[in-house]
Order: sequence, then C-alpha cells, then structure tokens
Amino acid sequence: MEMSKLIDPLTTDPEFSFDLIIPSIPGFGFSQKINTPGCNLWFISDLWSKLIKRLGYEKVLAQGGDFGAGISTALALKHPENMLGLHLNYIPGSYFPFLSQGEKLTEEEIQFQKSTENWYATEGAYSHQHRTKPLTLGYALNDSPVGLCAWIVEKFYGWSDCNGNIESVFTKNESLSNVSWYWFTETIHSSIRLYNENSRAPLHFLKNDFIDIPVGIARFHKEEPFPPRKFIERGYNIQHWTDIPTGGHFAAMEKPALLANDIIQFAKNLEPYN
Repeated sequence: MEMSKLIDPLTTDPEFSFDLIIPSIPGFGFSQKINTPGCNLWFISDLWSKLIKRLGYEKVLAQGGDFGAGISTALALKHPENMLGLHLNYIPGSYFPFLSQGEKLTEEEIQFQKSTENWYATEGAYSHQHRTKPLTLGYALNDSPVGLCAWIVEKFYGWSDCNGNIESVFTKNESLSNVSWYWFTETIHSSIRLYNENSRAPLHFLKNDFIDIPVGIARFHKEEPFPPRKFIERGYNIQHWTDIPTGGHFAAMEKPALLANDIIQFAKNLEPYN
C-alpha cells in the first residue's frame, strides 16, 4: 500500500518504464507471520533473491526506504548477481562500514553519530521498545484500535514533511487505511518483531563487505537521521545522489513523483540502458 502511488509513474512513462515487483515483508499485511527466530533482513533478502528467479528475472534494480533499504542492501551484498543497481531513500540505522586499522571517522561523521544519539534520545523510544520487548507492546496494540492508531499515526505526523498539519500530506483515508491494514490482519506484533530480529544481526560491514554495484541515493529533506555522503561511501558505490528539498520518511507516499523521477534518472545510466 505504501508503494502504490509509485506504480503509475514507474509503469506508464512511454520513454522509460518498469516491470514492478512489490513484495510485502514477512509479518506485514497479508504475508506470512513467522514466529520462529531468524527472520531478519538477511533471511528476507534470500527470499527476495528466490522470488526474483521464480518470477523469471535475471537482474533487477532494487529500491528501498526504511526496512526495504536494509533488505535491499543485504540483497546487494549477498546476491549481487541479481542486481543491476540499488536505489535508496534511507540508510539503514544499523549500518556501519568497515574501518581498517588506524582509519578514523571524519569530524562530520563523528558529528553525525552524536546527532543520531540525540535523535534516538528524543524520538527513539518506539525503536527501543520494538527491539527489546516487542511481544509486550504487541499485546497492547493488538487489543486497542485507538492505541494502534496513535502508535502509527504519531510517526506519520512526526516523520513526514507536514509542518504540523498531517492532512496536508496524508488524507484521513490514507492514514486510516494504513492503520486498518495492521488491525484487520493482526500483524502489529509480527511487524515490530523485525526490529528485534534485526538487532541480533545488524548491518555492520566486515572487511570485504562493499556494495560494488551502482548505488543511487535520494536524500529527502526531512529524513532524519541521515548519514553524510562520506560515511555511506565507505560501504556503497554511490554513482548518483540527489538532495530533494521537500518530503520526509514516507517518500513513496509523500512525494511519489519526485521519488519515481529520481529512480528513472538513476536507472537511465545503468547498463544496459546507457
């Protein structure tokens, strides 16, 4: 549902259009609820690799924000043979590049780490709860539609580029549809469990971990915290970067035309298209 506004601009452009694979992450919506340990972004990237092949494709351009950015990053690390390129509008929160002995972060990167700590101190209570005690929270949210609505809509209010007026970005129908998706499928616990699983297998790059395929970054104005380019380039082969002065965390819903255009501009420079 979150990606639905991207479908038309990415499939109807007469000059450059795509086939789209928009899978639902395990534990979200109508996808399977996996209740055994190990369903993390690495495991899901293996599923995506199998899905690509099962659908008959040799290579894809993977795009992601939020969890999708982490899964797509893992896909690029584990299955580069499936990939034409990687486009992200978010950098996974657990990402940390490999630093050789004696290599140090720049002052800008150190300042980013400090600002990230400050962000989690004021905005990160939800994440800490998701990572450490997801089941306790799951009972409460699965039992109260008002509580579930408050938990989800708070983030759409705080992380979007709405300037204090959420309905300037999301209609009531859009907000309620998103909440209802979790309510009617009873997937709030199975979705937040992914935080717990990922915390056990973070995206900490090892010595030989580097994404060699071309990488495109769309940096939306209100997506925070967002690492400096130098920090990302330590692990990603950035060939395309766009600073977009509007939009926030939910870019595909907030600014679908801008995101779609950036994906197209990145794709046009990929082999075999250039």
